[in-house]
Amino acid sequence: MSSARVARAISQGTTGAVEATRAKDPAALDRAAGELTGQSPEQVGLVLGAVLRMLLEETHPDGLAGEDVQAVLERCVRTNIDWFPDLDVSVLALLLTGALGVHQMAEEMPPADPAAVARHAPLLVADLLAVTGRSVGDYLDAALTEIAISETMELP
Repeated sequence: MSSARVARAISQGTTGAVEATRAKDPAALDRAAGELTGQSPEQVGLVLGAVLRMLLEETHPDGLAGEDVQAVLERCVRTNIDWFPDLDVSVLALLLTGALGVHQMAEEMPPADPAAVARHAPLLVADLLAVTGRSVGDYLDAALTEIAISETMELP
């Protein structure tokens, strides 16, 4: 599958998962997460991580302290626990720390299952989008552009 097709599939899956999260629709989230899980876990993680990082940077322009990360985590849990019974706080924490490039916690925990990433990252994305008031498409476009530039610069 071409890189453009993969990017489109990840964008569509992410958009669907974020919309399902906003609608608090577990069945729709499962379908959209299934689309994401069908893609390369590394590529999905890279895109979702970049989107989360951008959202965190925008919502905390002066930088994030530990209390800020804790507040994001707590708000996301409070918002989603009533409709998402499989919510795993450790997966949310791993996604946040990974997006911030903090790998200390990641070394202490096993890597998150790709299906858990596909189901939990949209919860954080939707939560942070509520703060920015922007669409997930804006961040997906920026993340994919950033990744493409990065990959181009790494070529010999």
